[in-house]
Amino acid sequence: MKRSILLFGLLFSSLMWVFAQQQSARPASGPVLTLKQTSHDFGDIRQGDVVEHVFEFTNTGNEPLIIQDVRITCGCTQPKWPKEPIMPGGKGEIRVGFNSAGKMGIQTKSLPIISNAINDPVITFTTNVLPKNPQ
Repeated sequence: MKRSILLFGLLFSSLMWVFAQQQSARPASGPVLTLKQTSHDFGDIRQGDVVEHVFEFTNTGNEPLIIQDVRITCGCTQPKWPKEPIMPGGKGEIRVGFNSAGKMGIQTKSLPIISNAINDPVITFTTNVLPKNPQ
């Protein structure tokens, strides 16, 4: 009787392990926003300069990707993104502009991307704002 219980327990444990492995091997269902790069450094810029960088991405998921918003923390940062759905395998870009007027020193901004993706990507940029050139 003890052998039967032990064998049943081992068989049950083995089946649960196999099932868990199969579950983790399945690709996730839904859109996946995969960024070519997640951060950018503008380097040194002068106060009042306006700079821009393009973050390229691909929908590596299996459903259309819809970006609803790119969150900003101040009016100095202006993102632009595609409003139409990005189909699986499709590519797009998020343009991020930064106006350094009134800023000084190291500036680091994080911009969470709000979408229907199953992941939660965030893009960041850094720059060092130097004083304006004297006229």
